[in-house]
Amino acid sequence: MAHQGAGGGPGNGVPDPSELPEPEPRPEPRPEPRPQAQADAGTAADAGLKANAIGFLDALVIGLNSTSPAYSLAAVIGPIVALAGIYAPGVMLASFVPMVLIAAAFYYLNKVDQDCGTTFSWVTRAMGPWAGWLGGWAIAMTGVLVIGSLADVAVHFGLLAAGLDDWATNALIRQSLTVVVILAMTAVCVIGTEMSARLQDVLILAQVFFLLVFAVVAIYRVYAGTSSLDGTRPSIEWLNPFGAGGAALTGGLLLGVFIYWGWESAVNLTEEVEDSATAPGKAGIWSTVVLLVTYLSVGFAVVGYAGTKFLAENAGEEEAVFAVLAHEVMGGWDWVVLLAVCTSALASTQTTIIPASRTALSMARRHALPPHLSHIHPRFRTPDVSTWWVAAIAIAWYLAVNQISENALLDSLTALSLLIAFYYALTGLACAVYYRRHLLESVHNFLLIGLGPVLGAALLAWLLVESVADMSDPENSASGASWFGLGPPLVIGIGIGVVGVLVMCFWRVRDGRFWQEKRGVADPALVHAIKKP
Repeated sequence: MAHQGAGGGPGNGVPDPSELPEPEPRPEPRPEPRPQAQADAGTAADAGLKANAIGFLDALVIGLNSTSPAYSLAAVIGPIVALAGIYAPGVMLASFVPMVLIAAAFYYLNKVDQDCGTTFSWVTRAMGPWAGWLGGWAIAMTGVLVIGSLADVAVHFGLLAAGLDDWATNALIRQSLTVVVILAMTAVCVIGTEMSARLQDVLILAQVFFLLVFAVVAIYRVYAGTSSLDGTRPSIEWLNPFGAGGAALTGGLLLGVFIYWGWESAVNLTEEVEDSATAPGKAGIWSTVVLLVTYLSVGFAVVGYAGTKFLAENAGEEEAVFAVLAHEVMGGWDWVVLLAVCTSALASTQTTIIPASRTALSMARRHALPPHLSHIHPRFRTPDVSTWWVAAIAIAWYLAVNQISENALLDSLTALSLLIAFYYALTGLACAVYYRRHLLESVHNFLLIGLGPVLGAALLAWLLVESVADMSDPENSASGASWFGLGPPLVIGIGIGVVGVLVMCFWRVRDGRFWQEKRGVADPALVHAIKKP
C-alpha cells in the first residue's frame, strides 16, 4: 500500500509486481563451523548444563577442595616422614612435578575441547574410542572408591571435634551418618553448580584458616623452645628430595600422587565456567601451585614440631596422627585442627562427585554408556541421574567393603593410585598426540604442549609400575591379608580394570555408535588462535 500511494502501480510505467518474475531463491547462509570441541559431543546448551554458572575463583576453590588438602596431609604425613625423614617436604615438592606437567596437558587440551568429560573426550579424539572409554571408566571409578571414605573421615573428625568420641568409635552410628553425608552432598551437587560453589567457598576458607593457625602455632612453639615433642628448627635442606635416598623418593612419590589428586574437578566443570576455553585449565594449574605452598608450609611445621621419630612411630595411625598432633600443638584448641580435617573431607566428598558424574554424562551423550545417564535436570540444569548413580554405587561400595573390615576400606583407597596414574598418564600422552602437527611450530609448543606432558605421563607410568610391584606383596597392604596370593589393593585395581573391559565390550556389542568415532588432530585454526598463557 505504501508503494502504491507513491505512484506505483499499473499505467504509470512501473511494472505491476504481480508481473515480475519470481526472484531466485537466496542460498541459505552457511553456519559457522563448530569448534572441534563441540563437533561430536554437543555444546553445553545442547547438553543442557548451565553455562557461565561459576567463575574462575569458584573453579579454583573446587579444584582445591577436591584434593582435600587437610585430610590428605593427615593421611600421608606420617608415612612420608617414615620413608624420607626430615626430607618429607622435599618429597612433597618432587611429587608436584608430574602433577603440574599433567595440569598443563589439561590446560591445553581444554583450550581446544571444552567437554566436561575431559580425559574421556580428549583421549578418544587423540587415541581412539577404546583408550578413551577406559580413561573415562578410571575417572568414574576413582569417585566410587573414595567418596565413602571421605565422608567417613568427615563424620569421624566432626564427632571428635564435637567431643562425641563414643559416637566416633561406634561403627553403626558412624556408617549411618556417613551415608547421610553422602546423600546430602549429592543433593547439593544436583541442586546447582552455583550452590555447590558457595558451599565450597565457605569450606575452603575454614579449612585454610584452621591449617594456617595450626602451622603458625607449631612453628612459633618450635622457635620458642616450647615444643612438647622432639622438635627441631626447619632448614632449607629439607627441600632436597634425594636426601633420604632413591627408595624413599620412590615411595614418597607414590603417596604424592594421592595428595595432589583431584584438582582436575575444576576442568570437569568447563561447560559451566565463564571463559570456558581458558579459566578451567588455569584453575587446575593454580590449584596445584596453591597445594604445593600449603603442603610445604604444614609439612615444615609438622616435621619441625613433632620430629621424625614421633611421626615415623605413628605412621600406621594415618589420619589419627593429626588428631594427636592437634592436641599436642593446640592443647584445648585441638578442635580447630579436627574441624579443618572434617571440613576438608566434607568438601572433597562433594567435589569428588563432580568428575565422576560429568564424565558419565559425557560418555552417555556420545553413546558410550546408557543414554539415561545423560539426563539433565530441567530446573537445576545439572546431570541429576548420573550424579545419583555415582552416589548410590559409592554408598554400596562403602557399606560392602566395611563388612569385610575397616582395613579393606583402606586397601580400596590404596588401589586409587593405580587408576589415578593410569588416566593422568593417558591425558599427558593424549595432549602430545592431539597436538602432534603443531609441536614443532615453536619452542613453546614443543616444551609445554609436547615434552612436558609426555614427561609427566612417563613419570606416572613409572609410578604405576612401581605401585603394581609394591602392591603385589600382601604385607604392604593395610590388612596384611592375601587375596589370590596378591595384596588386596592390587586385586581391587585389577578387578576394576577387568570389570571395565567387560562393560566396555558389552556396550560395544549393544550400541556400537561411539566406536565409529575417528581419531583426529587439533584444529589448526583453533590452535593458532590460542594465546600463550
